[in-house]
Amino acid sequence: MSNPSKTLTDFFQRSSKRLKTTTLSSPPPTNSSKAALRDDVSPESDLTPEQKSKIEFNKLIAKSKRNLKLCSQRIAKSNTGDGVMSLNLKLEELLVEETWLEALPNEFEKAYANKLCEFVENEIRSSGFPIYPPPHLIFNALNTTPFDRVKAVIIGQDPYHGPGQAMGLSFSVPEGIKVPSSLGNIYKELKQDVQFSIPSHGNLERWALQGVLLLNSVLTVRQHQANSHAKKGWEQYTDAVIETISKKKRGVVFLLWGNYAQVKSRLIDGTKHHILKAAHPSGLSANRGFFGCRHFSRTNQLLEEMGMAPIDWQL
Repeated sequence: MSNPSKTLTDFFQRSSKRLKTTTLSSPPPTNSSKAALRDDVSPESDLTPEQKSKIEFNKLIAKSKRNLKLCSQRIAKSNTGDGVMSLNLKLEELLVEETWLEALPNEFEKAYANKLCEFVENEIRSSGFPIYPPPHLIFNALNTTPFDRVKAVIIGQDPYHGPGQAMGLSFSVPEGIKVPSSLGNIYKELKQDVQFSIPSHGNLERWALQGVLLLNSVLTVRQHQANSHAKKGWEQYTDAVIETISKKKRGVVFLLWGNYAQVKSRLIDGTKHHILKAAHPSGLSANRGFFGCRHFSRTNQLLEEMGMAPIDWQL
């Protein structure tokens, strides 16, 4: 298990130096001079771009933690005495990130979404099977990466279906869980592409916090039953997410690995966005076009050409 005393914030926090002022033997400033001082000097005016970036990053960490806490609180309030999710908690209540609620207004009011929510809620309450990821992480991709921060999208298929693996982010597993083979191959490509140092864990949350939307096409699954929640409505919902990004944003880099993900290119306006295609990183296909694709350096090149900060892929 990971060290409980160490959090993401520990890795990225850096103290910021505030501007020091010197007291001079001069009359107290007038109201107008105070206003001018506020306009000319901000508390962060002496910070480097790197320091400012890390301050923003820490704000996103705090927002992500707030969203996760809010989901957990809603679930706790709705639970019955035996820990089973009660009937009054609706699936859509677990999407709490405001920017996505604004970007996808009324999506949960559509007929397909009503059926989807009813299906997933019934599966969690009464199917008799563990459902992954746990409820508070079902919308983790959206709750962690705000709509206005999306710079890149990596599309997966459905969550890992083994105990403790799924965390609501495509390809990612919590610290303390064995790194799956596909993610191991992603790490190998990163090492060759951007001199990535391979970590001992598979938690990709740091990418999500930097604006990489790690989106599975299907957001839930039964334990040990891959694709058991496919064709229940999740695909339509996540297609709406992709289409909304395509329509309302510009310059997003989509990394589409394998035929399943590449079909999603029909939802993306290639005149506004960048689409990178390669084989899937699974052991069956990584040697047939994933290794050597250099998607990670290419993504950063494209972002920098658009004047955007690159992704720090190191975990």
